Amino acid sequence: MSRRRHSDGDDGGQSHKRRRTSEPVEIEDRLESLICRVGEKSTSSLESNLEGLAGVLEADLPNYKNKILRILCAVARLLPEKLTVYTTLVGLLNARNYNFGGEFVEAMIRQLKETLKANLYTEALYLVRFLCDLVNCHVIAAPSMVAMFENFVSVTQEEDVPQVRSDWFVYAVLSSLPWVGKELDEKKDVEMDRLLNQIDGYLKRRLKTHVPMLQVWTAEKPHPQEEYLDCLYAQIQKLKKDRWQERHILRPYIAFDSVLCEALQHNLPPFTPPAHMPDCQYPVPRVIFRMFDYTDAPEGPVMPGSHSVERFVIEDNLHNIIKSHWKERKTCAAQLLSYPGKNKIPLNYHIVEVIFGELFQLPCPPHIDVMYTTLLIELCKLQPGSLPQVLAQATEMMYVRLDSMNTICIDRLLNWFSHHLSNFQFRWSWDDWVDCLALDADKPKPKFVKEVLEKCMRLSYHQRIVDIVPPTFSGLIPADPIFFYKYQDEANSALPGYAVAIAVGNAIKNRASNEEILTVLKDVPNPNQEDDDDEGEGFNPLKIEVFLQTLLHLAAKSFSHSFSALAKFHEILKALTDCDEGKLHILRVVYEVWKNHPQMVSVLVDKLIRTQIVDCAAVANWLFSPSMAHEFTRFYVWEILHSTIRKMNKHVQKIQKELEEAKDKLERQQHKKQKDSGDEEDMEKNSEDEDGQLEEQIERLQEKVESAQSEQKNLFLVIFQRFIMMLTEHLVRCETGSVDFSTPWYKNCIERLQQIFLMHHVTIQQYMGTLENLLFTAELDHHILAVYQQFCALQL
Repeated sequence: MSRRRHSDGDDGGQSHKRRRTSEPVEIEDRLESLICRVGEKSTSSLESNLEGLAGVLEADLPNYKNKILRILCAVARLLPEKLTVYTTLVGLLNARNYNFGGEFVEAMIRQLKETLKANLYTEALYLVRFLCDLVNCHVIAAPSMVAMFENFVSVTQEEDVPQVRSDWFVYAVLSSLPWVGKELDEKKDVEMDRLLNQIDGYLKRRLKTHVPMLQVWTAEKPHPQEEYLDCLYAQIQKLKKDRWQERHILRPYIAFDSVLCEALQHNLPPFTPPAHMPDCQYPVPRVIFRMFDYTDAPEGPVMPGSHSVERFVIEDNLHNIIKSHWKERKTCAAQLLSYPGKNKIPLNYHIVEVIFGELFQLPCPPHIDVMYTTLLIELCKLQPGSLPQVLAQATEMMYVRLDSMNTICIDRLLNWFSHHLSNFQFRWSWDDWVDCLALDADKPKPKFVKEVLEKCMRLSYHQRIVDIVPPTFSGLIPADPIFFYKYQDEANSALPGYAVAIAVGNAIKNRASNEEILTVLKDVPNPNQEDDDDEGEGFNPLKIEVFLQTLLHLAAKSFSHSFSALAKFHEILKALTDCDEGKLHILRVVYEVWKNHPQMVSVLVDKLIRTQIVDCAAVANWLFSPSMAHEFTRFYVWEILHSTIRKMNKHVQKIQKELEEAKDKLERQQHKKQKDSGDEEDMEKNSEDEDGQLEEQIERLQEKVESAQSEQKNLFLVIFQRFIMMLTEHLVRCETGSVDFSTPWYKNCIERLQQIFLMHHVTIQQYMGTLENLLFTAELDHHILAVYQQFCALQL
């Protein structure tokens, strides 16, 4: 403040001028702050805060109406957890200024159309719900809201549209009824009954092929894994049976009923849902995650039943809080724990169930996995006396149900659990899980414990894991991550290539040049030379073994030493792996030397792809090869495969982006040339040269894109072909031997196939025609084909 006063004195009238121009900005910022903060903790009651704010906004309407409209439309879209607070505020403003109420409704409808066209379906859902609650605040007339719902439900009669389109409009109607169902039923009961009957008919005829692919658990006990629309419809049916009595939504407008009921209402303008376009991206269907019921929370308030609408409202609000604050874990945790009405419900159980529901959501969680870990840690810090116990109970329940848990979700569970333990000194009651020691090593429980300890070792070190786990678990403790160098022991001097390995080691230590090392390697005998095939001359597996084992042995001290070694001798490695067999063999050698250190294998394979020593298809072929069959169900194998696919996808996207940018640049230049057509001839000549260079660049990029897409398609064909071969062999073997095919290996393999489809669905969709013609044909075993059909159903 002192600085401003000082400038007033020095600048005379100038500063007053500057203050006058900045004053509207200050007032606009103040209005935004007031609107955004209403409903937060305050010494005054919510009602008096709303009344005061309505008075302030009414006074500012003549000068700042557009700004106020913009802010209110934004909070309706972005702060759904305070929905009823803002609808009450709009109701109070409408009661004082009818024209403003009308303009706000029109602005909301415009915004709804824009969000739908922009594929922002979650925000569109909040806007629909906001409009519904304005019926309770006497801003919008009930009959026009019912008419809008009827238009929404009419989408289910459209032909040749994806099922997910109809699903969204039905969900938008059903999910709004907890807020407005009572009011609409009182005013338009016949129309509401007809609407619900139409929805009932649609739900009975819609296809649910996709459900098995999206379920966290395959077993229906103790909690049924219901499809989201079926579950919500059951909740609404129960709400209707209870005469639309709902006891959990905060409804501040009730306190202002005498004022609001005097207000004039607006009719919604006729709303026609935007037509389906090929680029529309509708939300993917979901399966509702259930982990707890009223029997799991023994003390305190009772948890609402799975078909009570309160369960939907609570979960929806908690999801909204996470969506609004997920980037700030401390704020998010505090907001979750200060949830309104927390004394009426077992809040900790609801929070834990909602967080795990998001973490396990298929095809992918709404936010990055690590966010959920940090959020749960923050919640444990804020509620140390109660939340850790609920979290431990949830972990125990998930461990008990591992046999029927989806493999993709087991991956996410072990990532979360190991990361969580690393923040609490790896303390856990391991003795409670002693039952897993008596089971076959391939069963989910011992496999889970082994993978968790493996992951914990990445976040710590081997001896620490040995110290924290009871001795009885020694069979599941990861092996000591040592390097296996077969040319180290003099006892192995009879091995072919031993002498050369010693010579190569000395050459590397003496900083020999690449040419000198290649000369030394010429003495390595080629075990393929006796073969008749032509490839024998070019590919020498022993040469790769001798060089790479020796190089990695000298660089085994750390990740960075290994990376430097690969970079320094990149030229030699490229020369040794100039054929597909060579690329496969280099991967086998990396595994052989570091088989006790999966993390090192993962990062080295990653480095080999980045430096283009091996290609993505070689990695896929190696992982599915017989030499890796015993490791096939290990977590790190799938970590490598998905990382490989992601690299391939990013490579294609990068070249496509370069091509688009070059095309845009050419278009801009040609447009500029047309505008400047009256200028001199030499300028025209220069621009023609530039155009020619760009056209050549575009042609080169076009070829690169086609080549990369061909490589990408080949990668998916290799992966799916290997899956089909392995699964078919297993099914035939079981049928021939008259044994049950549904083994832990089969469950793991079929769910890994689902994972490929779910995690890379956007890319795979481009090649659906090829996959259907070449691999997923009608002759394929129906167990394998079912996975492809479930994936296709997700796109309907």
